Amino acid sequence: MRWGKPWAFVLLFLGGQVVTAQPMKSDDGRPNFLIIGAEDISPDLRCYGDRQAITPNLDGLAGQGVRFTRAFTHAPVCAPSRSGLITGRYPTSMGTHHMRSKLIAPPPTFTSLLRNAGYRVYWPGKTDFNFDVPADAFDSTDDWRQHPLQEPFLAYINFTGSHESQIRATREEFAKKTARLRPEERHDPSKVIVPPFYPDAPEVRRDIANYYDLVTAVDYQVGDVLRELERRKLADRTLVLFFGDHGRGMPRYKRWVYDTGTRVPLIVRWPGQIAPGSVRDDLVCFLDIAPTFLALAGAPVPEGMQGQVFLGPQAKAREYVFAARDRMDETYDRIRSVRDKRYQYIRNFHPELPYAQEIAYMELMPTMQVWRRLHSEKKLVGPASLFFAARKPQEELYDLEEDPYEINNLAESPAHQDILKRMRAALDRWMVETQDLGGVPERELIKRSLVRDVLAAYEERKGSGKVQ
Repeated sequence: MRWGKPWAFVLLFLGGQVVTAQPMKSDDGRPNFLIIGAEDISPDLRCYGDRQAITPNLDGLAGQGVRFTRAFTHAPVCAPSRSGLITGRYPTSMGTHHMRSKLIAPPPTFTSLLRNAGYRVYWPGKTDFNFDVPADAFDSTDDWRQHPLQEPFLAYINFTGSHESQIRATREEFAKKTARLRPEERHDPSKVIVPPFYPDAPEVRRDIANYYDLVTAVDYQVGDVLRELERRKLADRTLVLFFGDHGRGMPRYKRWVYDTGTRVPLIVRWPGQIAPGSVRDDLVCFLDIAPTFLALAGAPVPEGMQGQVFLGPQAKAREYVFAARDRMDETYDRIRSVRDKRYQYIRNFHPELPYAQEIAYMELMPTMQVWRRLHSEKKLVGPASLFFAARKPQEELYDLEEDPYEINNLAESPAHQDILKRMRAALDRWMVETQDLGGVPERELIKRSLVRDVLAAYEERKGSGKVQ
């Protein structure tokens, strides 16, 4: 479907809600798009009900648009997550599922397809897609805030201030990142909520407090971008989408397919088309952003895209979302998950490998260090000890309504066997339908000339703490 230039009204379906409004217009009647990304951030925002969060700009954005409560990435680490975002395809179908790998011949990016449809694409900063950026992906990688924007456009901006490396930064580096925070916006480690799977240690509390300070710092930056859009008089005709690339950058969040690693904030403001203050609880996946933007731009959506439209008249509901974890830097594992609105099923293909395998980059986090030390001293009790089990269960099943931190594995519960079978079958179908490459050894993918050989470099750097 293409937008006609002289159209006056549209009907757009937002869940079960119909919004009738004057259209916003760029030069040719189609919406502009602004994507704001924040690294390593869970839905730890005040508008998501987190009373620890200080995020007035993002709360305001949600108040002007729609907040998605069940939005998920397909991969709980940056490069595989972004490879799916930019292509609308599962990394496990393409060969970008290992962190990091290098796909030799990537499929078309949705940005190149938008350019074919007449959009200008401005994409400064992060381009870690596990493949080299195709020449036709972007018009400019300069910071678009320093230049005029040609409409219709897609502009992207990525904030790295909430990345895991900043949580454990030196005192001087951390002070620079959070320089705009007022004293009352600083988080007191003694008052933060410690998830039950962590030991309640000072180092853990300090990391959590630092994380929340960094989220507030990113909120300041989001406010700057939104004001710049207003200053240029573009806000009324631009769809703004804010997202986090995966869960917070701490152990058992980032890199894990639990909700802590895959559930993310997703906020969309679309003046005149989305009722302010809307909330949607349907399942949305990162892969859905690419086909959605193409559809709203009136551009064809390729059949090979595995996402589906979630805004506008072509929107469809999802029954499940799926996620995958494979090699993380130098450390190998294979884990898959499927989630519906209430339950999450996880399959560990290598139960002989413990959860607590060492990943050099992750070991730099104070939380990981104290957690490992307390384990060695046999001081861990309760849920905090589960991460150091000698083996993983082959299957895990969690009721997210009753157990949001996914502590109580129901896979062997007699009362949940029907749910287990249903979720297990859904994952089996997905792996077949999407041709999951996770079962193919990486050396074989290299022999097939699907990906470049990066394994030797990782082996050389293993244990150095330099892999990211």
